[in-house]
Amino acid sequence: MTQAVWTPETEAADTRTPHPARITKSLLGYGVLAGPFYVVVSLVQAFTRDGFDLTKHPWSVLANGDVGWIQTTNLILTGLMVIAAAVGIRRLLRGGMGGTWGPALIGVFGLGMVASGFFPADPVPGFPSDVVGLPTQPTMAGTLHFVCGGIGFLCFIAACFVIARRFAGRGWAMYSRITGVVFLLAFGGLAAGPGFGILAFTVGVLAAFTWLATTSVQLYRHADR
Repeated sequence: MTQAVWTPETEAADTRTPHPARITKSLLGYGVLAGPFYVVVSLVQAFTRDGFDLTKHPWSVLANGDVGWIQTTNLILTGLMVIAAAVGIRRLLRGGMGGTWGPALIGVFGLGMVASGFFPADPVPGFPSDVVGLPTQPTMAGTLHFVCGGIGFLCFIAACFVIARRFAGRGWAMYSRITGVVFLLAFGGLAAGPGFGILAFTVGVLAAFTWLATTSVQLYRHADR
């Protein structure tokens, strides 16, 4: 027997295959954990590291300094959890654009976070506070961090709209589209610089991980049907 495939349009088959279902549910669980893990680890550092200002500095610059490895590890582990969730979503929403491209795009978002961990962002004015002589031009690592992160963000935005098609006619479709728009505006808001731009992007990140968590929970409930 094969694992029943759940879709919003139909109820799943009566037959169950517990082992594959457990694997799928475990993978979806990472979609719930990824956001809280990333946010908590980032905020603990934000409130304990000298010179860091939540209104001026993006969380990614925490990868600089003597304990920058903490944020580097945070990015990599969170990215791996997002990829695991994408695999779980793919196992459940098989077939169709939403079941193929949606999870793939979420996976690229996770891969972008992993790559951003390997390529740290450049230091910024005021952080780390002990850095003397900031780079006058972006470093290669800093440029790759921005490129990898940007590609991942755009893929996540696209995933919200692609998966919304799978939930067509349901409130979840509207929620997915709203999340995509919010994250898009937040990403564009970075151009505003410190202050509003950083805070807007933080809101966008929170909205993105909330969507991933709630979508994972929504699908988790149907994984063994």
